[in-house]
Amino acid sequence: MENQSKEFILQLEKSERLRQSIRAVSLEMESATLLMQSSLLLVHQSRPVPEVLEKAKVQIDVLKGLFHRLAEILQECRGQYYRYHGDWRSETQMVVSKLAFMHWLETGNLLMHKEAEEKLGLDSSEFFLDIEDYLIGICFMSNELPRYVVNRVIAEDYDFTIKVVKFLRDLYVAFRMLNLRNDFLRKKFDGIKYDLTKVEEVYYNVKIRGLITSGDSSQDLGMQT
Repeated sequence: MENQSKEFILQLEKSERLRQSIRAVSLEMESATLLMQSSLLLVHQSRPVPEVLEKAKVQIDVLKGLFHRLAEILQECRGQYYRYHGDWRSETQMVVSKLAFMHWLETGNLLMHKEAEEKLGLDSSEFFLDIEDYLIGICFMSNELPRYVVNRVIAEDYDFTIKVVKFLRDLYVAFRMLNLRNDFLRKKFDGIKYDLTKVEEVYYNVKIRGLITSGDSSQDLGMQT
């Protein structure tokens, strides 16, 4: 029994050292993400998107390096990704949300899972981007859009509402196709519906005032007239 207890003590001490190393990196990830967020907040103040993205993108290389450090730490415990996953998952979800928002601002499209992995240098079967973390990050990203579309309307960019409504409708339909078993993820998915409702309200208010000028907006949104 004594030998077994000694072995357990060594294993627990090693696990605790790993967790401390992981948490230290996670704190740096959180700091880098907050810096990225502070840069992205400027987009809500009608600052030029390229200028905002240039500042925010500085943190991508920082985050890529931090994920690389996490991967190196986990080399000490191969095959135990999910044992320690909880120590960086919330930070990863926020990273994905910011990357997805930046990608949408730049392209108008959804950041795909594979693209997010590439941005973070996660191309190993040993250390990867968990699918649920990616999906939750996308849900967080949608929370940015109602505020952004209101600010675009204030800036008299009324046609922009069409783009956001269409994107959120497509995103909502895509999520409905998933058989979501994670309760937290299901709740975040419900948030997309609320975000869509808010944006649709802005769109309809702009539309009834005759402020949309890009042709047949009902057809653009796939609406029946």
